[in-house]
Amino acid sequence: MACLLEAPLRISVLSEVTATSRHYVDRLFDPDPQKVLQGVIDMKNAVIGNNKQKANLIVLGAVPRLLYLLQQSSSSLELRTECAVVLGSLAMGTENNIKSLVDCHIIPALLQGLLCPDLIFIEACLRCLRTVFISPVTPVQLLYTDPTVIPHLMSLLSRSHRTQEYITQIFSHCCKTPEHQTVLFNHGAIQNIAPLLISPSYKVRMQALKCFSVLAYENTQVSTTLVNVLVDGELLSQVFVRMMQRDQPIEMQLTAAKCLTYMCRAGAIRTDDGCVVLKTLPCLVRMCSKEHLLEERVEGAETLAYLIELDVELQRIASTTDHLVAMLADYFKYPSSVSAITDIKRLDHDLKHAHELRQAAFKLYASLGSNDEDIRKKITETENMMDRIVSGLSESSIKVRLAAVRCLHSLSRSVQQLRTSFHDHAVWKPLMKLLQNAPDEVLVMASSTLCNLLLEFSPSKEPILESGVIELLCSLTQSESPALRVNGIWALMNMAFQADQKVKVEIVQCLGTEQLFRLLSDPDTNVLMKTLGLLRNLLSTRPHIDQTMSSHGKQIMQAVTLILEAEHSIEVKEQTLCILANIADGNTAKELIMTNDDMLQKIKYYMGHSNVKLQLAATFCISNLIWNEEDGSQDRQDKLREMGFVDVLHKLTQASDPNLSDRAKTAMQQYLA
Repeated sequence: MACLLEAPLRISVLSEVTATSRHYVDRLFDPDPQKVLQGVIDMKNAVIGNNKQKANLIVLGAVPRLLYLLQQSSSSLELRTECAVVLGSLAMGTENNIKSLVDCHIIPALLQGLLCPDLIFIEACLRCLRTVFISPVTPVQLLYTDPTVIPHLMSLLSRSHRTQEYITQIFSHCCKTPEHQTVLFNHGAIQNIAPLLISPSYKVRMQALKCFSVLAYENTQVSTTLVNVLVDGELLSQVFVRMMQRDQPIEMQLTAAKCLTYMCRAGAIRTDDGCVVLKTLPCLVRMCSKEHLLEERVEGAETLAYLIELDVELQRIASTTDHLVAMLADYFKYPSSVSAITDIKRLDHDLKHAHELRQAAFKLYASLGSNDEDIRKKITETENMMDRIVSGLSESSIKVRLAAVRCLHSLSRSVQQLRTSFHDHAVWKPLMKLLQNAPDEVLVMASSTLCNLLLEFSPSKEPILESGVIELLCSLTQSESPALRVNGIWALMNMAFQADQKVKVEIVQCLGTEQLFRLLSDPDTNVLMKTLGLLRNLLSTRPHIDQTMSSHGKQIMQAVTLILEAEHSIEVKEQTLCILANIADGNTAKELIMTNDDMLQKIKYYMGHSNVKLQLAATFCISNLIWNEEDGSQDRQDKLREMGFVDVLHKLTQASDPNLSDRAKTAMQQYLA
């Protein structure tokens, strides 16, 4: 019975709430403007901090009426301002509230309102716009629809501290693409916002700083302009350095460090500049320490990972600053049972976001270990590190999995680690599991790592081969993504290096000749180079060369011809000539070249090429064809002499390149023997 009683009770409560809310909405339609104003003021007081009331008013259609009143020129300035304030308050509610406001076309109405000369009304409109735009559900493109909006916002920057704070906050939240950066840059964002960095208002300084961080991110044009900007006679980079001082709020230190990081990565500041090495890097390392809040530690580690990602020297400096490698191990023990967090709400938040710490630590470890052997050793020797990476590979969060595999990839560049910790922890097993049905960005990293695990000195190569990896790699070569095609063929190339004929046959059968030749005409040069590398590894050792050429010789020779005739880079042609040299080393395979006069003329052409690498490869090919100790060498020598090869060789013995002249002399000796 209790259940039956409950339903009507709920309805009555709801109808009561709705009735109160309806009363507020009804007053907006009163013919007396004074009563309408009082109704809006009462509504403003009723919705403060009351999400339920906000939702009710939106459902009951308050928004279109408020927008109508806001846009009416007959409405008093006070009424229009109060309407903007209420709309701003409704926007402070849930994401659904924002969606409803955007659907009612609040943005164009408020932007129109900015044309009014009254400052208090402008500030109310801007405050509401700011609240709407900082929500993740608002399409930022709405700021750029009307080309007159950005220049008008720039002109309002000088009106007050509030306009400065709200407008810079809108800019920093709505600058998401290189196109957005360009629009803001072209409308004078740098000149207009730079003076705000020394505003007496902390909020204005902070929002201006955030603006510069999003403008400079991966943008060379903005970054190189920022380097030369003076603020009150001081270089902008020095203003950022001051903002990183320990006595400044953490948020300011971090954002200033981001600005300098982005300027450095965009090539506007050298990596050995004092403001990077002595100021930005130590500031970011400091942010990784235990006493900071979770989000500060995450942002500090991720920004530092980005700063040092491509520079070995910065990686070395960071690795020896404040015991960073050990400090990052704490990111995995969070929150600890004896955590100093007494605030339950904070603890709850941190438990939900602890995976972000792990992700940030993996990213930073990946950057730290991407070049230096000693740093990699330091990382793998950090307590339980390999176990942590292995468990990271199977975490539920895709971002953690991606960061863990990036870290693994970075460490897999080490011969030492491949032979020791990678083998001891059977890293290949979770890696193979990760390669099943992963999103492309994870697949790219995981398959890159697999390429390294398949190098011939890696103890993981054998068990990976036995796990049926060939099929998986062959399927990667058919991917739409060039990066995945490269990794698939690269791994197969590593696998074929000095492999048994059984493995080579399995690769060719699984890949299929059609796919192999499709890859040889791939538009991506990296794919082509790795496919040639695979072919070269398949055609090594005489029995393998003869066997492969007897079954696929015609197609291989056709592919070689096409590549040598087409417009390709020196590297591609060199690799192709090396394949020919391998074919020329076969017992029976060499006949495929000897009976092909067109191919012999091509080899002769490349012996006289202007590039030494191509001359060397072509000469090596001829050397293999005329080698004395092999059956039929006399006939081959005679034919090549008739075709003028001896003259070419004789000329090459005088070449200025010592390797080339030695190679030609060795070949000539075959004729003299």
